[in-house]
Amino acid sequence: MPVNIPTPSAIFETSVPHRDMANTLRFLAVDAVERARSGHPGMPMGMADVATVLFSRFLKFDPSDPAWPDRDRFVLSAGHGSMLLYGLLHLTGYPELTLEEVKSFRQWGSKTPGHPEYGHTPGVETTTGPLGQGLATAVGMALAERLAHARFGEELVDHHTYVIVGDGCLMEGISHEAISLAGHLKLSRLIVLFDDNEISIDGSTSLSCSDDQLARFAASGWSTRRVDGHDREAVATAIAEELATDRPSLIACRTIIGFGAPNRQGTEKVHGAPLGAEESLAAREALAWPHEPFEIPPEIREAWLAVGARGKAEHKAWQKRLRQVGEAERRQFEDAVGGRLSDGLKRALADIRQRFASDCPQIATRQASQQVINAIVSAQPNLLGGSADLTHSNLTQAKGLQPVQAEDFSGGYIHYGVREHGMAAAMNGIALHGGYIPFGGTFLAFADYSRPAIRLAALMGLRVIHVMTHDSIGLGEDGPTHQPVEHLAALRAIPNLLVFRPADAVETAEAWECALAAEKQPSIICLSRQALPTLRSDCGVNGVALGAYVLFEPPAERDVTLIATGSEVSIAVEAAELLAKEGIRAAVVSAPCFELFRRQGPVYRRAVLGTAPRIGIEAAIEADWSRLLGEDGVFIGMGGFGASAPAGDLYREFGITAATIAEAARQLASEKRGQGL
Repeated sequence: MPVNIPTPSAIFETSVPHRDMANTLRFLAVDAVERARSGHPGMPMGMADVATVLFSRFLKFDPSDPAWPDRDRFVLSAGHGSMLLYGLLHLTGYPELTLEEVKSFRQWGSKTPGHPEYGHTPGVETTTGPLGQGLATAVGMALAERLAHARFGEELVDHHTYVIVGDGCLMEGISHEAISLAGHLKLSRLIVLFDDNEISIDGSTSLSCSDDQLARFAASGWSTRRVDGHDREAVATAIAEELATDRPSLIACRTIIGFGAPNRQGTEKVHGAPLGAEESLAAREALAWPHEPFEIPPEIREAWLAVGARGKAEHKAWQKRLRQVGEAERRQFEDAVGGRLSDGLKRALADIRQRFASDCPQIATRQASQQVINAIVSAQPNLLGGSADLTHSNLTQAKGLQPVQAEDFSGGYIHYGVREHGMAAAMNGIALHGGYIPFGGTFLAFADYSRPAIRLAALMGLRVIHVMTHDSIGLGEDGPTHQPVEHLAALRAIPNLLVFRPADAVETAEAWECALAAEKQPSIICLSRQALPTLRSDCGVNGVALGAYVLFEPPAERDVTLIATGSEVSIAVEAAELLAKEGIRAAVVSAPCFELFRRQGPVYRRAVLGTAPRIGIEAAIEADWSRLLGEDGVFIGMGGFGASAPAGDLYREFGITAATIAEAARQLASEKRGQGL
């Protein structure tokens, strides 16, 4: 079909040649890396032509409002080339990206860190650096756009997601999961610009990779093509034509890494080190750039500012359309984009907590979670569920919730397939895009597949909820490959990540309440396969929100304190009952979230932990438990991997029983009395 290709003159008035605008980007990168004495000049120099075409002719954005909901998203998946992005943000007029910030590249407190960081630098859509993550996150952004478009219409939601990837992004395994999911869902608003320079850190990509990337993407249902990345009109034509496709697009831009550096271009030497004074000067001569470091001629600066200003009219038109929609729809849109929790959600959570406390069901916490999801999705319509091909095990699909499909984006549930890593990254993109609160399920043992994306969610401060079931040896016969023993410790080690392990149905509802309220933290809700008794009949205070609390306090001074999480709390209660018959006074503490407990004040923590000897019980490795138990504490749990057998047999064989706990408590109580404490 005929395509009208926008030209620079149709977008902004300037007589500045494309070459000079692109060279401005090149030398901002060269000069910033040189000043910092570290960084990656090669990619910005090679992709400057492509980026100039994209920003000047196609990208819809407004530097005065980096959070405009209907802006196009631009993701630099090859985050090591961050100076390309910082140069673009500075030149197009993002107020906080001053020239001084560019000069402070990679320095303490600057807005220009070594790799782009979401929330730190205005205009950065996602944190990138671990290769492939940006691409997979962008898939989530493009998916969120289609979902919001289906819900609110094109008057409010009508934008694209553009990604620059490098060879390394496409070598990473997560890229396969991402491109497969995007192709399956036909995310036509996603355009990937591949910096096809055939160079990696070790040298030529032929050393390690011989993939035909176009064939690979095409096999997953993408529209693909290759262009000369230094031919601005070829790049513009490719982008314009791909905007008209009904599939996601890959444009392989054949570039020269370090373009313009005469002695280093096209080699790995220009990838990750400053050019040096001599080569910087040689590049200036080769590209006819006679200006001093960080010097930007006024006419070029004005041309770039005109690029940044051209989105203001579209932004104002969008604001007018938003004002013209009905009040109820506008409020729904603004609440969704703002991530606000509805009053109905709060009531629904309170109601199901009360029902659990009254009915005292003996069910697996994964089943309790399913009941919570059923209760809240209608009250919070921007909850977006999913699972990595474990829907009927994770129990994450609410009744009546329809699946998202390529032909119909009105659903509220995503079948991510066996793509745990891709799911986790896509949920990050959905959360970053705004409009939805994503949650997705898999087995806790498979958290290792998701971990890099979970870590980035914690680093970015995103409300993403991971429902991870089959959380211990309690899953039984599937054996040690599926029984998580080290995973709780590994996840608790990630800063700014909430790890919940509820003991019963009431705590499960409370964990969901905490996870939804955590606007700046991702959460892991670890749930049992086996049925557990309800241990609390009161729900006035959210005990999970405290991190740990006293579930049972003996009538007189404690002889021992039993601290447990999840399915082991009921075992601790049973042990306390055995000890009470012998006159040993045992308190039971449920500790569903170590992270939240550490936030409590010292007075509360001391009151919960007490001064009596402590025993920790968890069907996992000890790891961080020593902080709770103190020097004289005892841990009862796993010292290695599990085994294949029925759950009850496993708990008995590994010594995680009421009898084992009681025997340890007798010894501690005896020692305490012997010391006259």
